[in-house]
Amino acid sequence: MTPDAILETLKVVLDPEVGVNIVDLGLIYKVEIRSEELYIQLTMTSPACPLHGVIARNMDKALRRAYPNLGEMTIELVWDPPWSPEMMSDSARKQLGWAK
Repeated sequence: MTPDAILETLKVVLDPEVGVNIVDLGLIYKVEIRSEELYIQLTMTSPACPLHGVIARNMDKALRRAYPNLGEMTIELVWDPPWSPEMMSDSARKQLGWAK
C-alpha cells in the first residue's frame, strides 16, 4: 500500500453531482500512511456541497474492499487551499468538456 496506490483505488469514487472521480477532480489533497492509520485530506468543490458524507462513505468502502486488512482511517475535510477548477486533471477537464 502506497499513497499512489491509494489514489488509484480512489479513482472509483465519483462526485455524484458531476460524475467525475474525486482524484481527477483534485479533491484529494493529502494521503499519508502512518504506522497505525491511513490519513487522507479531502476537500469539496464548494463549502455548500452537501455530499461530503456520501463521498467519505464511498471512499471508505472502496479502500476497505481493496485493502481488507486496513485498520484505522481518518478522512479529514479541509478547505485550505480552496478548491478551484485548476486542480482538475486533464482527464477531468476533457470529461467535463472543458478541454482546450
